[in-house]
Amino acid sequence: MLNEQQIQEVIDDQALRLKALKSNDTVLRSTNYTYLVQTPFISVITGVRRSGKSTLLQQLTAHFEHFYYINFDDERLFNFQLDDFQKLMLLFAKRGRAKVVFLDEIQNISNWERFVRRIYDEGYKIFITGSNSKLLSSELATHLTGRYVKTELYPFSFVEYLHYQSVDYSFSDTKTKSLILKSFDDYLQNGGFPEYLKYADKNQLQNIYEDIIYKDLIVRFGIKNAKAFKQLSHYYFTNFTKEISYNSLKSILGISNTNTIKDYTSYLEQAYLLFECYKFDYSMKQQISYAKKVYVVDNGLRNSISFRFSTDMGQLLENIVFLHLKKQYGDVWFYKNENNYEVDFCVHSNGIELYQVSYHLENDKTRQRKIRSLELAMQELKTDKAFIITYNQFETIQTQHGNIEVLPYWYYAILEEKQFLALH
Repeated sequence: MLNEQQIQEVIDDQALRLKALKSNDTVLRSTNYTYLVQTPFISVITGVRRSGKSTLLQQLTAHFEHFYYINFDDERLFNFQLDDFQKLMLLFAKRGRAKVVFLDEIQNISNWERFVRRIYDEGYKIFITGSNSKLLSSELATHLTGRYVKTELYPFSFVEYLHYQSVDYSFSDTKTKSLILKSFDDYLQNGGFPEYLKYADKNQLQNIYEDIIYKDLIVRFGIKNAKAFKQLSHYYFTNFTKEISYNSLKSILGISNTNTIKDYTSYLEQAYLLFECYKFDYSMKQQISYAKKVYVVDNGLRNSISFRFSTDMGQLLENIVFLHLKKQYGDVWFYKNENNYEVDFCVHSNGIELYQVSYHLENDKTRQRKIRSLELAMQELKTDKAFIITYNQFETIQTQHGNIEVLPYWYYAILEEKQFLALH
C-alpha cells in the first residue's frame, strides 16, 4: 500500500507532464474520437506497448474541461493496491470536481476492475488503457460485461505515417505521388512505432521488444524456460507470413510438449506482438486443427530483431496488408482449396472479400496461379469481390466470376482512409 503523500506526488508530476505534452502537436489516429467521448460506456484502449495508447488518452483529455488522470506505468506506483484507489479518488477530489477519469496502463494493478465497476456505477465517464488483451478481456468479461467499448491501437498505419511526416496525400500532382511512394518505401521497411519515427534509432525498437518479452510476458506469466520462449518468438518473427504447425515447432525448438508451444504463442498474441491467421473453413474444428500463418505487429520491429533476406519485400508487403485488414475487419483468414490453390486473405464484410498480395505482378506462372486461385475461390465462395494488392501496379482483370482489381497498397490505404473520414 502507498500513503497519500506518495500518491499525491505522482498525481502532481504526471499532471505537469500531461500539460506539457498537450501543448505539442500529435498525430490524430484513425479512430472515432467523437464516439469514444460521447459513449456512456467505459472506453477501453488496448494495444502493443509503445503504440501510442497514452498519447491517444492525452488527446481525449482535450475534449473535457475537468478530468482526473493517472498513469500506472510508473515505478512509484509499484506497490499500489486495491485499497489505494479510494485514497486516489479523495486526492483527485482535492484538485477539483470532475466526473471523467483516465486510467493509463490499468492492468498493472490487481483487481482494478472492481474499482472501475464501482465508479462507473457512481456515474463517472471512464477511459482505460492496457497492453495485454487476454488480461483485460478476462477481467472485463467477469465484472464489466456490456459496460464497455473496446478500441485496439496499433503502431501508425501508412496514412498516419504520412500525417506524421507531413506528406500531402491528395494525389494533386506527380511530385506529391512520388513523395507518397518514397514514404511508402520507408514505411514498408521501418514500420510505424512512434518512438522509432521520432528518434530514428533501431535500438528503440529492440528495447520495446525486450521490454515486452521480459516485463510483459516472462515476468508476468512466470515463464521458467525463458530461452525456449525467446527462441520461439524469434522463430515467428523470422518466418512470418508462412504456414506453421505446433508439432513442427516442437521438433525445431526442442520443446517436448505441444501445449507449451500453444501457451507461449498465446502469450505473444496477448501482448499484440503477433497474430495467428487461420485457414478459412465453415467448420471451426477444421480451422483450429489446420496449420496457421503468423503475422507480426510491425515491420520495423520485425526487421530490428530477426534475420533478413532479399526476398523479404513480398513478405513485408503481405504483413502490412494483413495488419490493415485486421484493423479494418477484425477476423482475417487465408483460403486454400483441396487442390492447394491458395488466396492470401479472406474477410467478411457484407459478403466475402478476397485478397492476394504480390509485390510485382509479373506476366509469369506466379501471376497465373494467383489469378487462378482467386477465380476458384470466387466461384467456391460465391463472391465477386477480389483484389490483388501490389507495390505499385494498377490493373483490372476480367474473369467469368467478376473483375479482379489490382491496386498498389499505398493507393488502397489512402482510399480507405478518405472513406473513413467521410463517415466520421
